[in-house]
Amino acid sequence: MGKRLTKIYTRTGDGGDTGLGNGARVEKNHPRIEAIGTVDELNSIIGLFIEKLQKQDNPQLSVIAEFLRYIQHRIFDLGGELSIPELSIITSAHVRKIETALDELNDQLAPLENFILPGGSELIATAHLARSVCRRTERRMIAMPEAAHENALRFINRLSDYLFVAARTCARATNTDEVLWAKE
Repeated sequence: MGKRLTKIYTRTGDGGDTGLGNGARVEKNHPRIEAIGTVDELNSIIGLFIEKLQKQDNPQLSVIAEFLRYIQHRIFDLGGELSIPELSIITSAHVRKIETALDELNDQLAPLENFILPGGSELIATAHLARSVCRRTERRMIAMPEAAHENALRFINRLSDYLFVAARTCARATNTDEVLWAKE
């Protein structure tokens, strides 16, 4: 790939609007830009989660880190898809890949018998933070005037499920008790 940016600042957004990939300009608080920004935030928190996983030096957690690195590239694709309303990049194959990885992790866990709170360790809390940002991303994608493509919505929905199971896997792999919700 050749050079994409020769100058980081363009001054074109100084008035509060920004350009979409198709050349259209919209306000920076437009629902589509909110969705794109939240996709970017999701990619950042997943990057942080990957770094924390890699510090564990645990083969089970390395599998999660490797899969999430792949996912970061697809999240970047998702941001591109959202920047051009007519574009569709995320496919049903991407959704199936998450489902397969999710099933592989979930098969190793005990059945869920209670609600789980984010916590137990910084690693587990980071996984839950990524999950909650993923859920917000989904809400922002649904709030766009032209709804996101079906596969994009399915992808982000499955990813939040994967991140929940990843948090549970982190607890198991590090011998950390999950923080269970206690009813008063």
